[in-house]
Amino acid sequence: MIGLAAVSTALLSTANPVPRPSARADLTLTYTAEAGFAAAVKLTCYPTGGGHPKPAEACATLRRAGADPGKLAPGDSMCVLLYQPVKAELKGVWQGRSVQWTKTYGNTCEMNRATGVLFDF
Repeated sequence: MIGLAAVSTALLSTANPVPRPSARADLTLTYTAEAGFAAAVKLTCYPTGGGHPKPAEACATLRRAGADPGKLAPGDSMCVLLYQPVKAELKGVWQGRSVQWTKTYGNTCEMNRATGVLFDF
Protein backbone atom coordinates (compact mmCIF):
# COMPACT_ATOMS: atom_id res chain seq x y z
CA MET A 1 0.00 0.00 0.00
CA ILE A 2 1.33 3.44 -0.96
CA GLY A 3 1.41 6.02 1.79
CA LEU A 4 -0.45 9.33 1.50
CA ALA A 5 2.83 11.30 1.55
CA ALA A 6 4.14 9.34 -1.44
CA VAL A 7 0.92 9.93 -3.40
CA SER A 8 0.85 13.67 -2.66
CA THR A 9 4.54 14.00 -3.57
CA ALA A 10 3.92 12.19 -6.86
CA LEU A 11 0.93 14.42 -7.63
CA LEU A 12 2.88 17.60 -6.87
CA SER A 13 5.80 16.57 -9.04
CA THR A 14 3.57 15.92 -12.07
CA ALA A 15 1.38 19.01 -11.58
CA ASN A 16 4.30 21.47 -11.62
CA PRO A 17 7.21 19.81 -13.38
CA VAL A 18 10.56 21.51 -12.97
CA PRO A 19 12.09 22.17 -16.39
CA ARG A 20 15.31 20.38 -17.19
CA PRO A 21 18.41 22.58 -17.54
CA SER A 22 18.12 22.17 -21.32
CA ALA A 23 14.69 23.88 -21.14
CA ARG A 24 16.32 27.17 -20.17
CA ALA A 25 15.96 30.14 -22.51
CA ASP A 26 18.41 33.02 -22.77
CA LEU A 27 17.30 35.49 -25.44
CA THR A 28 17.95 39.02 -26.65
CA LEU A 29 15.02 40.88 -28.18
CA THR A 30 15.73 44.05 -30.16
CA TYR A 31 14.00 46.42 -32.49
CA THR A 32 15.57 49.08 -34.65
CA ALA A 33 13.78 51.79 -36.58
CA GLU A 34 15.00 53.44 -39.75
CA ALA A 35 14.08 56.72 -38.01
CA GLY A 36 17.11 56.17 -35.79
CA PHE A 37 15.90 54.70 -32.50
CA ALA A 38 16.50 51.24 -31.09
CA ALA A 39 15.66 49.22 -28.00
CA ALA A 40 16.88 45.89 -26.64
CA VAL A 41 16.19 43.67 -23.65
CA LYS A 42 17.36 40.33 -22.31
CA LEU A 43 14.75 37.69 -21.56
CA THR A 44 15.32 34.47 -19.65
CA CYS A 45 12.81 31.69 -19.13
CA TYR A 46 13.17 28.84 -16.62
CA PRO A 47 13.74 30.86 -14.45
CA THR A 48 11.83 33.88 -15.74
CA GLY A 49 13.78 37.12 -15.68
CA GLY A 50 15.89 39.61 -17.56
CA GLY A 51 15.11 43.20 -18.43
CA HIS A 52 11.80 42.57 -20.22
CA PRO A 53 8.96 44.45 -18.46
CA LYS A 54 6.64 41.41 -18.69
CA PRO A 55 8.94 38.37 -18.67
CA ALA A 56 6.34 35.79 -17.64
CA GLU A 57 3.94 36.80 -20.42
CA ALA A 58 6.79 36.96 -22.97
CA CYS A 59 8.01 33.46 -22.00
CA ALA A 60 4.45 32.09 -22.21
CA THR A 61 4.02 33.68 -25.65
CA LEU A 62 7.26 32.12 -26.90
CA ARG A 63 6.35 28.75 -25.41
CA ARG A 64 3.03 28.75 -27.33
CA ALA A 65 4.83 29.70 -30.57
CA GLY A 66 7.75 27.29 -30.17
CA ALA A 67 10.10 30.32 -29.95
CA ASP A 68 9.04 31.46 -33.44
CA PRO A 69 7.30 34.87 -33.31
CA GLY A 70 6.29 34.33 -36.95
CA LYS A 71 3.83 31.66 -35.76
CA LEU A 72 1.93 34.09 -33.50
CA ALA A 73 -1.62 35.03 -34.42
CA PRO A 74 -1.73 38.83 -34.75
CA GLY A 75 -3.98 40.88 -32.51
CA ASP A 76 -6.92 42.86 -33.80
CA SER A 77 -5.84 46.36 -32.83
CA MET A 78 -5.98 49.19 -35.37
CA CYS A 79 -2.76 50.81 -36.59
CA VAL A 80 -2.25 54.06 -38.45
CA LEU A 81 -1.04 53.57 -42.01
CA LEU A 82 2.16 55.49 -41.44
CA TYR A 83 5.28 53.93 -42.94
CA GLN A 84 8.10 54.10 -40.40
CA PRO A 85 9.86 50.73 -40.78
CA VAL A 86 11.05 48.90 -37.71
CA LYS A 87 13.04 45.66 -37.67
CA ALA A 88 12.36 43.18 -34.84
CA GLU A 89 14.94 40.52 -33.94
CA LEU A 90 15.09 37.61 -31.52
CA LYS A 91 18.38 35.76 -30.93
CA GLY A 92 19.64 33.32 -28.37
CA VAL A 93 19.05 29.87 -26.97
CA TRP A 94 15.63 28.28 -26.48
CA GLN A 95 15.45 24.86 -24.82
CA GLY A 96 19.00 23.98 -25.75
CA ARG A 97 18.88 25.08 -29.39
CA SER A 98 19.97 28.28 -31.09
CA VAL A 99 17.15 30.45 -32.36
CA GLN A 100 17.16 33.52 -34.55
CA TRP A 101 14.23 35.42 -36.07
CA THR A 102 14.02 38.77 -37.89
CA LYS A 103 11.14 40.63 -39.50
CA THR A 104 10.58 44.20 -40.65
CA TYR A 105 7.21 45.83 -39.97
CA GLY A 106 5.71 49.04 -41.32
CA ASN A 107 5.77 50.68 -37.86
CA THR A 108 5.93 49.82 -34.14
CA CYS A 109 2.15 49.47 -33.90
CA GLU A 110 2.18 46.76 -36.58
CA MET A 111 5.09 45.06 -34.82
CA ASN A 112 3.28 45.02 -31.47
CA ARG A 113 0.02 43.87 -33.05
CA ALA A 114 1.84 40.92 -34.68
CA THR A 115 4.06 39.93 -31.74
CA GLY A 116 1.96 40.84 -28.70
CA VAL A 117 3.98 41.45 -25.56
CA LEU A 118 7.29 40.21 -26.99
CA PHE A 119 8.56 43.54 -28.34
CA ASP A 120 6.45 45.79 -26.11
CA PHE A 121 9.31 47.42 -24.19
